[in-house]
Amino acid sequence: MIASLSGLVETKGLDEAVIDVNGVGYRVHLSLRSLARLPPAGQRARLHIRTVVREDALDLYGFATPDEEELFLMLTSVSSIGPRTAMTILSGMEPTELARAIASNDLPRLTKLHGVGKKTAERLVVELKDKVKPMLIAAPALAAAAGGSLPGGLSSDLVSALVNLGYKEAQAEKAAEAATLKLGADAALDSLIREALRAARS
Repeated sequence: MIASLSGLVETKGLDEAVIDVNGVGYRVHLSLRSLARLPPAGQRARLHIRTVVREDALDLYGFATPDEEELFLMLTSVSSIGPRTAMTILSGMEPTELARAIASNDLPRLTKLHGVGKKTAERLVVELKDKVKPMLIAAPALAAAAGGSLPGGLSSDLVSALVNLGYKEAQAEKAAEAATLKLGADAALDSLIREALRAARS
């Protein structure tokens, strides 16, 4: 079982990256937040890894921080939430904020996440409310581990994601501003990125 990967970033896509470890390229699925934290291609990175074995595939899911990995495991323990859906949820909200929304039964905020309807949001609260509470107690430490990227860091995550996709920083900032004005600062990161990409191409 692969617990972590440390190597050179070979390529980056919208929701995955290839990490070269001693000449072997590992394709790793990432949330948009973890992808935004990866260094540019050619530089070294280290990711926490969870391996998901299916009948026809073996998929690697990577995480920039331990708290994101922990939430991934919690999310995939919920009925009807698979690994891809869990990564989509993690793309839309910072881990501590997601834990807080679940613990406080904040259904309106949870249903803003891409792919999360009312029933899924209710299931998240019922099945994970008690499990996420330790994360909230440790929230200050988690914030430091994540480089302080809490709600106020949403804009920088958005710009970083666009720069990672090849846009110049000035262009990324302009597109991020346009997306935020259109969707609102409380929109999920994945929605903001899609809107920013549309703005950057227009």
